[in-house]
Amino acid sequence: MENRNAEEKKKEKKPEAHIPESVVHEFPPVWDGNSRILILGTFPSVKSREQHFYYGHPQNRFWKVMAALTKSETPETIEEKKRLLLKNGIAVWDVIASCEIVGSSDSSIRNVKANDIAGLLKKSRIRTVYANGGTAYRLYQKFCFPYTGREAVCLPSTSPANAAWTLPKLLEAWKIIQKP
Repeated sequence: MENRNAEEKKKEKKPEAHIPESVVHEFPPVWDGNSRILILGTFPSVKSREQHFYYGHPQNRFWKVMAALTKSETPETIEEKKRLLLKNGIAVWDVIASCEIVGSSDSSIRNVKANDIAGLLKKSRIRTVYANGGTAYRLYQKFCFPYTGREAVCLPSTSPANAAWTLPKLLEAWKIIQKP
């Protein structure tokens, strides 16, 4: 009887896999005065939220793509990741400040409140905005473009859910971020 009660309590604390959860983005953008490009995701995955940093899922190819394009070692720690981005003039943030979401599923996102992308662009030297995937692009167009007036370039998602895009194909598409 005691074991069953412990099991039931565990289940009670865990949100149902199909029930949307209201979540707030809890970590700041990575940028500095040398940032020239901004790469926008949609909203942090569960793994990223646990780590309090971008692209935390071990199967996400974002850090491998960044390392290859900048001819760097693939960063492991948050500090190494920040250093790689800032050294190469790359800013990273997400379109969404808060929303309702089921796990990490972009397709489940509802009740979006956007981050102040226009404010970041005004106080920085960022010239080009890239969206990491179609959902980030659509959300940017809907919630941010009216305030920024700056077109975004849609790149294929580095997410493991985008399995049709191999690492070599991603590198070919993403090399556009290297252009001045």
